[in-house]
Amino acid sequence: MADRGRTMIVRNADREDVMAVCRFGEEQALAHYVPLIGEESAARQVRMCWNETDIAGAVARGSVVVAEEGGYLAGVGQRGRDGDEYVIHKLCVHPRHRGGGLGARLLGVLIGQLPAEAERVYAEHFVVNVRAGAFCEREGFTVERIELGVVRRVRNLR
Repeated sequence: MADRGRTMIVRNADREDVMAVCRFGEEQALAHYVPLIGEESAARQVRMCWNETDIAGAVARGSVVVAEEGGYLAGVGQRGRDGDEYVIHKLCVHPRHRGGGLGARLLGVLIGQLPAEAERVYAEHFVVNVRAGAFCEREGFTVERIELGVVRRVRNLR
């Protein structure tokens, strides 16, 4: 998606992106979560998932991708492992770019970086996050289980 003639670039994050990714989470993820889970829970979620230590580690492992346009972040995605399972840990798009396919593009890059032998990938979202649920369904994820207000979804890759 281009805005005023600029091109959207999706690339692996590097060390210089760490603080920008943290700020993106503090601004965008927090604003998104507050109406869903309340201010205190949203702030806790951002502290746990968008802090400098965790983001720097994920960037060093090559697990974070960013979408940028004109020098600012338009989206962030992060993949990782939970035991033997491949998981999408983050997928957050700036509101200005929602609905234009950027989330699917970020997801595609993250999945494309998984090892060839990966058979499935998982994602989780809060039950109350209807937008995330609809996105996951459009992208081929099905509900595996719902526990403690969190939906765990799976997408078969083969």
